[in-house]
Amino acid sequence: MVARMTASSSASRPIYLQNLRQFLVRVERGQDRTALRLQAAFAVVDIAILAFFLFGPYLRAGPTYLIIDYIIAVWISLELIARALVAPTWRIFFRRFMTWIDIIILATLLFPDVLFNFAFLRAMRLWAIGSSPLLQHGLRRAGYAHLLDVVRALINLLVFLFIVTGFVYTSFFYNRPGEQGFVDALYFTVASITTTGYGDITLPGTAGKLTSVVTMIVGISLFVRLAQAVVRPNKVHYPCPQCGLQRHEQDAVHCKACGEMLKIPDDGD
Repeated sequence: MVARMTASSSASRPIYLQNLRQFLVRVERGQDRTALRLQAAFAVVDIAILAFFLFGPYLRAGPTYLIIDYIIAVWISLELIARALVAPTWRIFFRRFMTWIDIIILATLLFPDVLFNFAFLRAMRLWAIGSSPLLQHGLRRAGYAHLLDVVRALINLLVFLFIVTGFVYTSFFYNRPGEQGFVDALYFTVASITTTGYGDITLPGTAGKLTSVVTMIVGISLFVRLAQAVVRPNKVHYPCPQCGLQRHEQDAVHCKACGEMLKIPDDGD
């Protein structure tokens, strides 16, 4: 019945909406040259949005800050509309984690003076790059497909670093002049994640202590995950058709879990 409803709803859409949706699906999930170029362009925009947040302390005193802020808000609004068109149903659209992250980011851009404490969530845009097919295809083309797990673990660590730095900055050091507040937040975050703990910069109150505890625990976990990805033997991602095991040796002929015959393509395929 769901398939019938989906087919009937898609059939009732105008032709131009169906063509637009097919194009957006191709951009989001496709791996042809045009789709990958567009994904790369969107990744550059995501990095630029993150850079705007990082350099925000230098711009927020002038009118340029609000101009760029609202331009980014329009861009994210268009992305949300595009993702809504691509999603099979509204329920699936609103169940996606990045949908709510982008909605919160959009709110921080539209009301920067009220919701500045949530601006650190803009770092999650970098995490979306690591989850896209662009990263896997780019590493394969460059001959570094075996480093996919390492790069994704590194991206997760960087995203966490930026999120914690942004949270500490907007919650504790936002009123410090110029770049001093952001640098202090970054310094505290790196010292906490690496468990160096110099103690020259600390967060006040109970909220500061809880923030430090969470930063150290999660930061160490991500460091361990990155170390495991570095020292782990190189394997390829290829789901076994019988048992679903995802990782296999590069020259594997049979699945080591169930013995199913595998047909793992070469990197050049």
